[in-house]
Amino acid sequence: MFAMRKIRWGKYIFLMLVAGFVLVPMFATVLGGFKSLGELRTNPFGLPDVWEFEYYAQVFADGSIWLLMKNSLIIAFFSVLLTLIIGTMTAFTFSHIKFAGYKYIYNYFLIGMMFPAAAAILPLFLKIRDLGLLDSLSGVVIPQVAFGLGFSILLFRSFFEQLPSELFDAARVDGCSYIKFYWHVILPLSTPILATVGVFVLVASWNNYLLPLLVLNTEQQYPWTLGIMQYRGEYGIEWNRILAYVTVTITPAIVFFLFAQKYIVEGLTGGAVKG
Repeated sequence: MFAMRKIRWGKYIFLMLVAGFVLVPMFATVLGGFKSLGELRTNPFGLPDVWEFEYYAQVFADGSIWLLMKNSLIIAFFSVLLTLIIGTMTAFTFSHIKFAGYKYIYNYFLIGMMFPAAAAILPLFLKIRDLGLLDSLSGVVIPQVAFGLGFSILLFRSFFEQLPSELFDAARVDGCSYIKFYWHVILPLSTPILATVGVFVLVASWNNYLLPLLVLNTEQQYPWTLGIMQYRGEYGIEWNRILAYVTVTITPAIVFFLFAQKYIVEGLTGGAVKG
C-alpha cells in the first residue's frame, strides 16, 4: 500500500512539473504585456508593479492585426479541410481496400514523417516557384497539407481498423458502395479522430513561421506569425508589445484546443487498443 502511494505521488509530482514547464512561460507571456520594458527586464515572471494596459490596447487598435488573423484563419481552415478530406480517404483505402503494393504505398506516406519541412527548404521553394505559387496563401496551404498527411493517415488508419468489421460486411451485403460506406458509416463514427487530427493540424498551421516566411513577400498576405516583425524597431525590440501581441494571437488556438480536448483523448485512445 505504501509503495502504491509513493508511485501515485510520484506521478502527481511529475505531472505538476510538466504543467509548470508549460504554464509558467504562458503566464509570463500574458503578464509581460502589462509591464514596461524596464520592469520586464528586472521582473520577467512576477506580477507587474504597475499594470499598463496600453500595450494590449495598441495591439487591438492596430488594424493590421485583423488582416493578419484573417490570413492565418484562411490558411488554417483550408489546411485542416484538405488534410481531413485527403487523409480520411487515403486511410479508408488502406484500411478496407486491399490491392497489390498497398503496404509499400502506406509505408511511403509514413516515411514522409521522418523529414521535417526545414530539411526540404530549397527544393520546396523551387517547386513552389515553378508552380507559380509564390506570394500566395495557396503556396503555404499545399505544402502544409503535404507534410501533415503522413501523421494524419497513420492516426486515421489506426482508428478505422478498430471499427467493427461487421459494419463493412453488412454494408457490402446491402449493396453499399465504398463511397457510400465511407460517407454514411465511416465519417459519422469518426468524430473523435477527426477532431484530434483537426486540432493538431490547426495548431501546427496557426503557429507556422518558416513556411510563410519562405513563400510570402507581401505584407497583405502575412499571417500573424510574420506580423511580429512589425514590432522590431530601429534601435531595439519592443518585447512588451510583442508579448501582448503573442498573447492575443495564440488565444484562438488555445481556446479551440480546450474545447476539443475531450475528442482528442477519445480519438487517440480509440485507435490504441484492439477492440
